This record gives sequence, C-alpha cells and structure tokens, in this order.
Amino acid sequence: MAGDTKELSTSESLRETRTYGQCRCHKPSCMERLKPEPEQQQVKCPECGMEYRVFWMRPDFPRLRGPVWEANRKLAEDILQKQEEGK
Repeated sequence: MAGDTKELSTSESLRETRTYGQCRCHKPSCMERLKPEPEQQQVKCPECGMEYRVFWMRPDFPRLRGPVWEANRKLAEDILQKQEEGK
C-alpha cells in the first residue's frame, strides 16, 4: 500500500470540496451559503434575511466582517412584533 499513489490523503480530498467565492451565514440555525458578487460591500442571506458586511481578501475571496446592525435590528423587531401579536 505504501507505493499506491492513487489514494488521496484527508487534506487532499478536502481540498477538492472547498468553495472559493462563497461564505456561510453566521446565524447558527441557518448556515446557508452566501455568494456575494465581486466587490459587493454587503450581502443578504436569502434564507433568514440577515445582512452582513463583506471584506474581500482577494477579488475572488470574500469574508464576512459582521452584521449590518440597522437592517438586522429591524428584522428582529419585526419578528418580535409578530410574536406579540400572536399572543
């Protein structure tokens, strides 16, 4: 087995599954993949509606910096209002 070069190591097999240009929603109950357009400064999760600020490490490599507080505060207030109306 030592001479078998067709088997990939764990890190080599994981390298093939990496997705560049995408990041995940930071909300633990969501974790949806987000794909911001190049040089886009904000991205909104299509699943939960949270908005995040985007930092570009390279033109094809985005990272989420943090939430957009104004948009997410309004989202949280709307959810709270719906919950109070239901009671």
